[in-house]
Amino acid sequence: MGDAAVQDWSAWLGREQVSHDRLDPALAARWAGTFDLPAPDDGAMPQGIHLCLCTPDAPTADLGEDGHPERSDSADSFFPPVPLPRRMWAASKMQFHAPVAIGAQIERVSRIASIEEKSGRSGTLVFVDVDHRTSADGTLAVTERQTLVYREAAEPDAPLSPSPATGDPFDPAKWDAHHTLVPDPRLLFRYSALTFNTHRIHYDAPYARDVERYRGLVVHGPLMASLLLQLAAREFGDNRLASFGFRAISPAIADEPLHLALRQGDAGIELAAIAADGRECLKARASLT
Repeated sequence: MGDAAVQDWSAWLGREQVSHDRLDPALAARWAGTFDLPAPDDGAMPQGIHLCLCTPDAPTADLGEDGHPERSDSADSFFPPVPLPRRMWAASKMQFHAPVAIGAQIERVSRIASIEEKSGRSGTLVFVDVDHRTSADGTLAVTERQTLVYREAAEPDAPLSPSPATGDPFDPAKWDAHHTLVPDPRLLFRYSALTFNTHRIHYDAPYARDVERYRGLVVHGPLMASLLLQLAAREFGDNRLASFGFRAISPAIADEPLHLALRQGDAGIELAAIAADGRECLKARASLT
């Protein structure tokens, strides 16, 4: 973008979007099936289900090359027209207020909270904070601030990422609980379907490698967050977290082992998704009700 391309996006600050959905039994069953979980006995879905509600519904003709809805400077465009092609979910901070039950009518009010341009090692970055308030049957269920980052296109000859780490491999002895899985393309495809996410890095291997220069299909950040929420549920019980926040550190790649880990300390509950070579892919913190 460069200094000459700096734009004023102040008109987007405070812009709101209201979405509606229903957590029907079919969606609940598909979500549980994706994660090999049983249906809840009391009808209250586990934490993380809200990430699959009020999903994008832009027409296919309005999608950009990466699968996200194209942005414009029109009054109908919720997101600002940032002229950077790569969008990533960088972080999220969630507060859980009430469980979401199967059959509930969902309303989500989204608001652009901040837009900030920065320069990093990979070039120009634009961070957009979006606040969401998700209600179920009129009761506030989840408040969340999502941080999205827009990045420049990868150079055609850029090294494939992520590079293997040179640090220590994962050590389960340092954690109170852990679980290892290999997220394969079937899991990624199902989660993309649940969230109506058409970003091609999650299902189109040639695009992920040749255009965005990843060494394989990329595991969704919210998918890793959901897996960590399920690890917490196994330790503490369903719907026990009061808060959960995560930050994406390094891409996790499909068909490679991923370690999910949890430990308690003075600062609360620490969680992480860690690659087999020791790279932290996702860092998270949580607190109990």
